[in-house]
Amino acid sequence: MKIYTNEGNPFGLQMQILVKLAKCEASVEKININDDKTINLTLLPTLELDNGFMLFSTNAVARYLFPDEGETRDDWLEWSVNVLAPTLVHRIGIGHHANPNALLVLNVLIKKLEDHLKTSPYIAGNSVTTADISIWSLLASDDTLKGAKDINYLLKWYQKIDGLPEVQEITQKELIKSITFNALQNSNRYGGWYHIPLRQSVSEVTETAKILTETGSSLAETLTDDEITAARVHFIHRPTEDLKEPRTILPKVGERNILITSALPYVNNVPHLGNIIGCVLSADIFARYCRTAGYNTLFISGTDEYGTATENKALAENLTPKEICDKYFELHNSIYCWFGIGFDYFGRTTTQEQTEIVQEGFKDVYNSGFIINESVEQLLCQKCDRFLADRFVEGTCPHPGCGYEDARGDQCDKCSKLVNAIDLIRPRCKVCNTAPIIRSSEQLFMDLPKIEPKLRDWVEKYENGWTNNARVITRAWLREGLKPRCITRDLKWGIPVPHKGFEHKVFYVWFDAPFGYISMTKRYTKEYKQWWQPSEEVNVELYQFMAKDNVPFHSVVWPGILLAINKGHVLVSHIMATEYLNYEDGKFSKSRGIGVFGNDAQETGIPADVWRFYLASARPEGQDSSFSWNDLAARNNSELLNNLGNFINRALVFCDKYYDGILPDMNLSKEDEILLAFINRELRGYINSLEKARLRDGIRHLLSISRHGNGYMQSQQPWVLFKGNEQQQARAATIIGLCCNIACLLANLLFPFMPTTARTIFQQLNTKQTNLQAEKPYISLLLPSGHKIGKPAPIFTKLEQNFIEEMKKKYSGPQILNTAAAAATAIATDKQPPQSNGIEVKTIAELEMAVKVQGDKVRQLKMNTKDKTVWQPEVNILLDLKKQLTEAQSKQTSSTCDLKPKITNNLDVNKIKELEEKISKQGEKVRTLKATSESTIWKPEVEILLSLKKEFNALTGVTETQSKNKKKK
Repeated sequence: MKIYTNEGNPFGLQMQILVKLAKCEASVEKININDDKTINLTLLPTLELDNGFMLFSTNAVARYLFPDEGETRDDWLEWSVNVLAPTLVHRIGIGHHANPNALLVLNVLIKKLEDHLKTSPYIAGNSVTTADISIWSLLASDDTLKGAKDINYLLKWYQKIDGLPEVQEITQKELIKSITFNALQNSNRYGGWYHIPLRQSVSEVTETAKILTETGSSLAETLTDDEITAARVHFIHRPTEDLKEPRTILPKVGERNILITSALPYVNNVPHLGNIIGCVLSADIFARYCRTAGYNTLFISGTDEYGTATENKALAENLTPKEICDKYFELHNSIYCWFGIGFDYFGRTTTQEQTEIVQEGFKDVYNSGFIINESVEQLLCQKCDRFLADRFVEGTCPHPGCGYEDARGDQCDKCSKLVNAIDLIRPRCKVCNTAPIIRSSEQLFMDLPKIEPKLRDWVEKYENGWTNNARVITRAWLREGLKPRCITRDLKWGIPVPHKGFEHKVFYVWFDAPFGYISMTKRYTKEYKQWWQPSEEVNVELYQFMAKDNVPFHSVVWPGILLAINKGHVLVSHIMATEYLNYEDGKFSKSRGIGVFGNDAQETGIPADVWRFYLASARPEGQDSSFSWNDLAARNNSELLNNLGNFINRALVFCDKYYDGILPDMNLSKEDEILLAFINRELRGYINSLEKARLRDGIRHLLSISRHGNGYMQSQQPWVLFKGNEQQQARAATIIGLCCNIACLLANLLFPFMPTTARTIFQQLNTKQTNLQAEKPYISLLLPSGHKIGKPAPIFTKLEQNFIEEMKKKYSGPQILNTAAAAATAIATDKQPPQSNGIEVKTIAELEMAVKVQGDKVRQLKMNTKDKTVWQPEVNILLDLKKQLTEAQSKQTSSTCDLKPKITNNLDVNKIKELEEKISKQGEKVRTLKATSESTIWKPEVEILLSLKKEFNALTGVTETQSKNKKKK
């Protein structure tokens, strides 16, 4: 048997224990549910039986392995999955997923278990059953019972199950602290668990509140005495040091040195929201946290500027590659500045430092014996005097039944199959449109198989610090075995290869770009080697942020190069890879005007900090997520405005209005200490989350603190106490002083996510940012009595629904990029036949122009992106236009003999397709014979080919002259 599960899944833990309890053996494979290689799995965990049958329900597994445990067991199994599990999921929800009733409902469920276990030693009777395992594995996650009281029978039962040998054996491998209900959001290919409602109505929740008032809750209002004591002891005022960084940040002996990079964005495009959160924004939030925590932190990134995409973009915009890079570097830089990305240095790969470091690195790899030379067949354009890389050549698709005339040298846009450039039929240079010839070209390869053993050892040692998808992707590459990888190209735009016989070649961009992290650090400081090749007494931790498609280059290829160089370079210890952020129900597409791109965000009028907060809370950490305008509005209006902003503003306004802005004396009661203890729990969760770069969890804990503050202020009602007697007034003063201190803590926690907003709050509090004590996560007296605050003002504004609808419409596409493209689209979608000969002549002219315009548009799109969803609709329009043009020309030919209005018969599409296939096969046969045989053998085959083409022209209405002209284009 085999268990497929994802990291941290409580049901995966449960399934492993069930198999062990049944005395069976099963291997366990941790996978990513969104991986294309696991397309047959839709839900995790899944148990694959020895006969190949799949069980994806833990309840089904329990019944399969233990069929005779009875109906009582079955009822509790259903209760655990349909009632307890959804409640635990809703308990950790944030944004529109937040449910204020979840904790209330959970207390009732805990009370139900406690009452039941008073009368029964186990869940379903007098002995352990699968119901016990099911419920225990859910309660073991996320410290659900930590600090609870009045549940002696439940805790006693919990400890008995925890002590079972089978449970102990599994939990030694699958650490309980790694189990979290957040993992369930990444266990279903079609979504998470938030769609499962809480099994309690409003009336039931009201009744629940009454029960808890009378009996006391087990979870919501309880803490250990130690936690309360610690909260009281640490709530004292400590002098704080200003957060100042040295002019040049260098690693230090005995300190935690954090080197952070974000994957280098390619320079020839405008980054969309998914690009921004996947790399630079995630890295920036983490870097800001690290600085706030007092770590010695350096954050480096820049633009990746070499490669064929840059040359193509330059051709399209009639600029030089250098001019293109200059133009788009400024665009990237301005977008990141607007988003408040705080790089220590943001550089470029087109620098002298990059050239020197790449060439030196190549020589080191070569001298270490990890470079090999191989001959590769390529297409050579004699007119341009250049070898044609993938995107510089087009031709007819060689795959049978396709025949698409504009297939690229790497892939056909019509049939979507991969293409080898030398296999293209009638290939043509994309620059000059002439036919290239085949020539062999010597290229250099990185011998990855030779370094593979050393690389495997390194991966095993460090992969625990990587995100799960990074581990899965890397293991897949290593499982398949590494192959030599070409590192040179016959291009002009790139870093020259410093090797005899290869001086006119450049390095392939994948080899060159990762060295950019080092060269950009060198641009930042001449002492860059202190970061990248530190001395033995200095420890540097390298965190690299990226989307999952960049993982192999950072986990396999780049470390392989550095291991081959063998000069003590720092290798990545933490790969923080995201999944993909989609836009509403589809993908971002600049060409079709779908989605919000970096420059668009600025034009919406929504502050950059709101974008930062939303993107962090929607960050695709375990599975793909989607940007949603409605979700953005809900999070802004609910979490920021009504929760966080409301609490801070109420506290400060009350202090300003009733105490002249001066914090009053505070005399804490037991109730206040309990509040502080709960805040310390959330603060500890915040720090634990940010230490692992789990940004969404960090936001959840932050917002929980402001919810505690809101609930405290609402229940204490200081506005009423202020009007009472002297004792009540003193109580009101304590409440407001405490709330202002909580507001100050929130500003510090908010800073990594919303730096501008945090600075505004600090200004209103008349204070400065302070260091977080990561090793001592306790709230302290940040604002002592007598402190004078600034002038309070609303922090957030509401996003109105009519504005949201306007934005949805504006960025939903298709947006017409130019009138010619609009005309092409309109013609392509107009299926009405021409009405007269005069109109037909005009229509043909329009169609010819539309085909030209649409063809240019398709080529431009294919140069800019490989994302098929971007250009495939435009390819379809082009094909439709060509078909209409052929039909119109056929009608015009027949109508010259008869000027009466007529509509030609539909073309025999099946016959045309059959002839296209015959022509394609015959053409391939002719080419093969020409290459291997004498003319007496292949000339008869040429006559057959010409006959087929003549038949095709006659069927489609294309004259011989038109056919010849088409070939000359």
